[in-house]
Amino acid sequence: MAEQSITWADGVIETIDQRALPHEIRPLRLTTVDEVIDAIAGLAVRGAPAIGVCGAFGVALAAFAHPGDDQRVRAEGERIAAARPTAVNLAWGVRRVLETLAGGPESVLAEAQRMLAEDGRINRAAATHAADLVQSLCPRPGRRVLTHCNTGRLATTAFGTAIGALRVLHARGVIADVLVGETRPLLQGARLTTWELAEAGIAHRLTIDSAAAWAMATGQVDCVIVGADRIAADGSVANKIGTYGLALAARHHGLPFIVVAPESTLDPATATGTQIVVEQRAAEEITTIGDHRCAPAGTEVFNPAFDVTPPELITAVVTENGVKTAIPAAESGTASPGAVDSDAAAHIAELARDLYARGWMPGTAGNISVRAGSTAIVTGSGLSKGELTAADMVTVRLSDSTPVAGERRPSAEAAIHIAVYRATTAGAVVHVHSPYATAVSVESPDAVRLRGFELIKGLGAGEEIRVPVFANHREVDRIGSEFEAYLRDRPDPPPVAFIAGHGITAWGADLIQARDRAECLETLCELVWLTGRRDITPPDRSPQEQKQ
Repeated sequence: MAEQSITWADGVIETIDQRALPHEIRPLRLTTVDEVIDAIAGLAVRGAPAIGVCGAFGVALAAFAHPGDDQRVRAEGERIAAARPTAVNLAWGVRRVLETLAGGPESVLAEAQRMLAEDGRINRAAATHAADLVQSLCPRPGRRVLTHCNTGRLATTAFGTAIGALRVLHARGVIADVLVGETRPLLQGARLTTWELAEAGIAHRLTIDSAAAWAMATGQVDCVIVGADRIAADGSVANKIGTYGLALAARHHGLPFIVVAPESTLDPATATGTQIVVEQRAAEEITTIGDHRCAPAGTEVFNPAFDVTPPELITAVVTENGVKTAIPAAESGTASPGAVDSDAAAHIAELARDLYARGWMPGTAGNISVRAGSTAIVTGSGLSKGELTAADMVTVRLSDSTPVAGERRPSAEAAIHIAVYRATTAGAVVHVHSPYATAVSVESPDAVRLRGFELIKGLGAGEEIRVPVFANHREVDRIGSEFEAYLRDRPDPPPVAFIAGHGITAWGADLIQARDRAECLETLCELVWLTGRRDITPPDRSPQEQKQ
């Protein structure tokens, strides 16, 4: 099969009938708008980018059939755009070529040809970005990837999106196995994706859709990579039915869930996923298999062609322009963890270098983070804070601590930061090994009561404050669990804490406030060390203890 799955030759659209695959490569020639609509609606031509280009050529057919009758051509374009309602690329392709209609049929055709030429370049760029991301999120040399439906050159016009990424990974020699979901009810995965992967020489296994979650649970999947038919402004992704379930399973098992699509699939006019129209297909697609009826006559069916995955389940959306954040944190309060925010990362690195210069983050000690919606950006592990750069940051999910972006491993103390974010509304956390606070923490087995200093007001307290001292367990996750339990048990906990012999942790609405509170506690510790005006006390009892 030629690299391009759709071409224009001698006034005719030439493609193949995907319904006949994998048993037969059946040429398909589309000469009229009705034939284009039938091919798209009947899935002879399918895949969001592919039907976008095919729809554009369909408008060219109309323009040549009705030269000078712009109204008729526009009406034909509307018919084409309505052939499948969920994939945004179809309407996008039709609108794009209709904008050139004033130049006549040749202008419409030229624009459709430009779209065809662009598609391959766009797919390769998106696929390369996605492959880079898979390698950064899945460090093991032999990646095992699960994919759904068909996202290769059959679904585009050349190379493919998610399958394109698999082709890039295969060329780099870093992919061990692809698990292909059959994609009921029309088996695009079984019929088309396995055919494309075999043609490309990529090792793969076919599985039933309902086995995917178990494959994840048994360690046979490192990440999930899929395409998209429409991406709403809030980052919700419409894709082949079954995608939502895969995203839920991937989140439960802490696996990256990556969407690869061209920018043309982004639909800013659709505000949320709830506004996406999901196409309902014919009952016969699930009541029969081939010519065999597998359900009683008259059985009612629910046969949506697509589902919509919310942004909080998506690790990243990748387009030809790179890794995108699927939902802006400033607008929504939650974020899809895509790329490390460069501005936030730069601010963290700058503060780390400053605190290193002051001796508060000696060597590789200490760490800083900022909240980014449903994720946190935290300093990488084992790095000198005096040489830290924005590239040394990692994005982790707050729900399960999974790294989702960045080239480094997150600092071990990220568990403490995440505990603070889960239990409070803090926007930033700073952990430092400042000398006086560290010394005070060694002497204090439970809590330190500070009183009589004006600086206490800098910690949001009045005349005195009781700052807890947490044990420095070898298992940092245990420290995080104790942090979270302590903070959740108290209606107004102090925004600072000691870790015995391991410095102090402070948090606030932003990096400045978190840093200021760390500075305030360190200065207070210097004063009490010099004056002895401190009490070492048991921590406040929890509400459960008070009832006993």
